Amino acid sequence: MNEEIRAREIRVIGDQGEQLGVMSLKEALRLAEEKELDLVEVAPTAKPPVCRIMDYGKYRYEQAKREREARKKQRIIDIKEIRMTPKIEGHDFEVKVRSAQRFLKDGDKVKATVKFRGREIVHADIGKALLEDLAEELKDLAIIEKAPKVEGKNMIMILSPRQG
Repeated sequence: MNEEIRAREIRVIGDQGEQLGVMSLKEALRLAEEKELDLVEVAPTAKPPVCRIMDYGKYRYEQAKREREARKKQRIIDIKEIRMTPKIEGHDFEVKVRSAQRFLKDGDKVKATVKFRGREIVHADIGKALLEDLAEELKDLAIIEKAPKVEGKNMIMILSPRQG
C-alpha cells in the first residue's frame, strides 16, 4: 500500500475500475493523493505489478464482510449415529429409519452400527442384511459412503446425504 510498494513501473487501475495504463510509482502515488485515496497493490506477481487506486479502509471492510458471509454459508457436517442389534423388532427398525431420514434431511451423515453381543458375531450376515435394508429404505435420501464392514464386535456403514 502507498509507499510500501517496491516496484518502479506499475499498471494502474483507477477508482472506478478503468485502466490508467503502465506508469511510474511516483506518478501513480500523485494520482492517488489528488483523489485522497490509497494506492493498493492487488497483483504483486504480475509483470508489471497491478495497483489500484481505492479507499483502503473501505476495501478492508468489504473484504471482512465477504469473509463473514462465507463463514455463514459454511455448514459443518456432523456424523449422527444410529445403533441397532441383529435382533431388532420391525417397529423399532422403522423408528431408526425415521431418525436417519431426519438426520439426512438436516444435511448430516449417518453412521449405522449393528452391535453384536456374545456369539451373535457368527451371524454377521444378519447384521449386513439389516444395514442393507436400512440403505434400501433411505436410497432416495442417501448414498452409501462406506459399505457395511465388521469392526470388532460392531458392523458399521456410513451414509451421506444426496446432493440436489
